[in-house]
Amino acid sequence: MNILVVDDESDIQPLFRQRFRKEIKNGDVVLDFALSGEEAVRYLASGESEVVLILSDVNMPGMSGLELLRHIRESHGTAPPFVMMITAYGDETNYQQSMRLGANDFLTKPLDFTLLKEKLKDLDTHG
Repeated sequence: MNILVVDDESDIQPLFRQRFRKEIKNGDVVLDFALSGEEAVRYLASGESEVVLILSDVNMPGMSGLELLRHIRESHGTAPPFVMMITAYGDETNYQQSMRLGANDFLTKPLDFTLLKEKLKDLDTHG
């Protein structure tokens, strides 16, 4: 499963690599990272890999996660990736906006990696 993590905090990358060490080693998960919404758009447009899941922070400078979500839903009509939005603020406004724009799920920081892995298992078996 190819996962694109979009977050402007670069310390997210080693955290994800460490938490998914076993899955990466087994070849179950491939992680790619984008530090901005714009970078994620370029990555997706390049077609480098078939991204199955996008985990995107809501609050980023430049293109926000919500703008990225809107772009993904408008431009990936045939095989849209599964999108989970992540925010440090578990506020109702971001949740409602994310769902209205077509997010498949919504997580809050600090991330509960056990919960995330459970959701990925469900996605893998049903997706």
